[in-house]
Amino acid sequence: MARRALIVGGGIGGMSCAIALRRIGWSVDLIDIDPTWRALGAGLTLSGPTLRAFKQLGVLDEVKAHGFLSSVGAIASEDGVILGKMPIPELEPGIAGLGGILRPVLHRLLSERVRAVDTVVRLGVSVATLNDDGSAVKATFSDGTTGEYDLVVGADSLNSGVRKLLFGSAYEPRFTGQGCWRLLAPKPADQRGMVMCGTGPRVGFNPVSETHMYMFLTVPDPERRIVPEGEQIGRLRGLLAGFGGFVADIRERMDNSYLVNYRPLEVLLIDGPWHKGRVLLIGDAAHATTPHLGHGAGLAVEDAVVLGEELGRSDDLQEVFDRFMARRLGRARHVIQTSTQISQLELEQRWAEVMTVHAPGAAKLAEAI
Repeated sequence: MARRALIVGGGIGGMSCAIALRRIGWSVDLIDIDPTWRALGAGLTLSGPTLRAFKQLGVLDEVKAHGFLSSVGAIASEDGVILGKMPIPELEPGIAGLGGILRPVLHRLLSERVRAVDTVVRLGVSVATLNDDGSAVKATFSDGTTGEYDLVVGADSLNSGVRKLLFGSAYEPRFTGQGCWRLLAPKPADQRGMVMCGTGPRVGFNPVSETHMYMFLTVPDPERRIVPEGEQIGRLRGLLAGFGGFVADIRERMDNSYLVNYRPLEVLLIDGPWHKGRVLLIGDAAHATTPHLGHGAGLAVEDAVVLGEELGRSDDLQEVFDRFMARRLGRARHVIQTSTQISQLELEQRWAEVMTVHAPGAAKLAEAI
């Protein structure tokens, strides 16, 4: 009889985990609290290691077909003048150094694969209780139904309900003092890779398709502000006032047809086991990072890949968890510590030091998972 897993959370990490476990023959139920199973946000940077993880998951071809992969980046002045280009070599043959994709597009690709591999998907449902008797976990759901599983995976994001069931309030997100603006905009026809504009505060642009790119801008946010939707375009236009060239063109064309998003940046790391009994946390539920290395989603996909590999090697769940943690904790710690170090340098306006931290931090991610 196939072993049964419950995955709580239908985001990138949860869907990747469902695909990975179905590939090794597990029976999988996936639940998500959102009855419409939406993808929130605009664009997503895909680092070379993230693309490698998608290859290991078996979905790289779809990502290539619907995203935008590149082999070169550029640095530009505040006026949009290109100061230099940076080749971004392939991580390995067939895996570009960098890419981008629309979050709703990636969600569609993964959710279609999840259903195609016969995952049982239930929406508008959450977990109320988990009772682990050592041989199985009995889950009670918010609609009153129950299920019994050999493994439960909490992939329910930063404010994880499963994490609270396991650890109470022992681990809570920490605000960094920064926020991040994101904007989805038409892409100039000649833009073929990421462009970072500015020698002080930097605004970045990364293509996510042949027609669109997304912009990202980190800003100090000591008050952890909430920006009403109706004020977001005006606020962002003001933040871009010092930029010229194509950035100014985008600023002047911004209207309500442009997707704008702002959120304060928080981090979280369970710096120890992400599991208790037969329940394991992955993705942002265990390790949430800022976007400075562009590998937050990549960590979640890697978690799924590694869990699938370890479950395929052993039926001893404790051995699986031990090996999983040995492969994942140090890498997650590296991403979060490096990202928060860059965040602090930006807050202190130590712009010349940012790349001295970013470059080796990103290079370390090329190591095998």
